[in-house]
Amino acid sequence: MHTDLLKSLRLDSSGVPIYVQLRDQILRQLGAGVLVPGDQMPTMREVAVALKIDLNTVRHTYDELERMGAIALIRGRGSFVAQPPPAISVRAQAMQIDSLAKQALATAAAAGIDPVALADRIKALVKQKE
Repeated sequence: MHTDLLKSLRLDSSGVPIYVQLRDQILRQLGAGVLVPGDQMPTMREVAVALKIDLNTVRHTYDELERMGAIALIRGRGSFVAQPPPAISVRAQAMQIDSLAKQALATAAAAGIDPVALADRIKALVKQKE
């Protein structure tokens, strides 16, 4: 499975840090169901070599994904897509939603994208999944 992920990763010169581009692309693959819980991720070295970037950049990406709970790093075995987190309280969920919204707004602003257009697109994508 991880070779498909490697083939899909692309970097651009938009000014968005490389680790953020990688993180967001991997999160999109998770959201789209391309990567599912238990799937093994490519090694950090494989990603670094495939994209011709520094290994520490990939390590930063994987560390952030682990902090977010999206992947689990298992020493000696590799990195795997994490199981979905248990249900959280309404207040904690509201805080996460607020944090994600602010992150999306900051990313949109950095890319010169109208936040209203982004919100409209998110709504359209949600309707497509229903």
